[in-house]
Amino acid sequence: MENYIVEMRHITKRFPGIIANDDVSLGIRKGEVFALLGENGAGKSTLMSMLFGMYEPDLGEIYVKGKKVAFKSANDATAMNIGMVHQHFKLVDNYTIAENIVLGMEPMKKRFGIFPSVDMKKANREIAQLSKEYGLEVNPTDLIQDVQVSVRQRVEILKMLYRKAEIMIFDEPTAVLTPSEIDFLLKIIDGLRKAGKTIILITHKIEEIKQIADRCAILCRGRLIDILDVRTASVQEMANMMVGREVDFNRHKSAAHFGKNVLEVRGLTVLNENRFPVVKGVSFTIRAGEIFAIAGVSGNGQTEIADAVTGLAAASEGQVFLNGQEITRSTIRSRAQAGISYIPEDRHSTGVVLDFSLSDNLTLRRYLKEPYSSHGILNFARFRENAQEMIDRYDIRSGQGPQTIVRSMSGGNQQKAIVGREIEEHSDLIIFVQPTRGLDIGAIENIHNYILQERDRGAAILLISLELNEVMELADTIGVIFSGELLKIAPAQEMTRYEVGRYMMGVREA
Repeated sequence: MENYIVEMRHITKRFPGIIANDDVSLGIRKGEVFALLGENGAGKSTLMSMLFGMYEPDLGEIYVKGKKVAFKSANDATAMNIGMVHQHFKLVDNYTIAENIVLGMEPMKKRFGIFPSVDMKKANREIAQLSKEYGLEVNPTDLIQDVQVSVRQRVEILKMLYRKAEIMIFDEPTAVLTPSEIDFLLKIIDGLRKAGKTIILITHKIEEIKQIADRCAILCRGRLIDILDVRTASVQEMANMMVGREVDFNRHKSAAHFGKNVLEVRGLTVLNENRFPVVKGVSFTIRAGEIFAIAGVSGNGQTEIADAVTGLAAASEGQVFLNGQEITRSTIRSRAQAGISYIPEDRHSTGVVLDFSLSDNLTLRRYLKEPYSSHGILNFARFRENAQEMIDRYDIRSGQGPQTIVRSMSGGNQQKAIVGREIEEHSDLIIFVQPTRGLDIGAIENIHNYILQERDRGAAILLISLELNEVMELADTIGVIFSGELLKIAPAQEMTRYEVGRYMMGVREA
């Protein structure tokens, strides 16, 4: 038998109402990048969480460096030189970078030769040196709450390196990164491989696997479908195995038929918490049956535009009109009732109530209306019926059906729930902000189809996406934003990827 650094034999893991892993066996070689590919909820993270000691398998055995192990906690896995960067980072916001990295393994000194204390000067020096050595440069004294997402991810990687990890697990590491940050991370992973580390990459992004991985295990609904050599496997083959059906990469988009003006934004300016303008005099119109996409690099004001239209952010100047009626100062609820649906960028803080059931979350837009309530009394039976209908229609995978607590669901299935809930309102205006972030290729295909169906129904669509391919594929009209200003608005067929990219970098017309 081949000599694997990690081997998992006949692993089965069950949760109430669901088999997360069903008799999975695989081996990982030392020094390779081994990818786990699968749909949201396919069991990828659960499988690797057992390798990291967060769960124990119900059946099966795990071997590390040829030795059978039975980890009871993540500390046991760390002692065997295994580290994991979780999809949702495990950091303390009000601690410094160095404090987060050395937490639990602090370098100690004795004050006055007697009293033990943490030697933070030594910790800062060690972290600075380690970060330079691996090309992950950070300022050890910065607070986590003050740094960007990409820097927080570097901190998680440095935590593993500080603990001498040889086997490094990355769980959906690019889900919250911009395209340029993704390129940088993949270079880091390649550098770690060259340094002799064994990398396990949990993802649903086939293009990243093709770029960086050596071999790929494909999971579908908890079962191992195959292990492929990435160099010889085609994208189509991998996609079909992952979703269990033929994936259509050709988008079927019908000709647009524009109707009346649904959304009009005039001279919109939005200030941030420091009273600095992040949106500057923006004006645009979206018609019925039109997808208006805003393209731009992250942090240029596009999310604030969406928040100002929905009422989550206040407009300091300008006006917003919906179907000819001004809503600039209207409440969030009144805007929603007037015909706005919103799929937000941050699903956890804005899109769902994590500790509510799936049933409750899917009825958040309807609970005040009959038959969901009558004379102030909620009809929970109708809540559950509605949830089951939407679970079936939008393929929302949840262990306990309507009663599943949303926090326990995968991020991709949380996103399906939000999209389904908002689309089912059949609103005049639907705002999608990063609608496919963190989703697998099958779910992306479905959501793109939903967007096009709503556009063909006659809805006005505001699409805000960092994915240029998504913008070019779906948009009827493109607005390019830079530093809070819309530099260019034009029909999508009149703009090339190169032109959009130039405007995204702030290059104005001559």
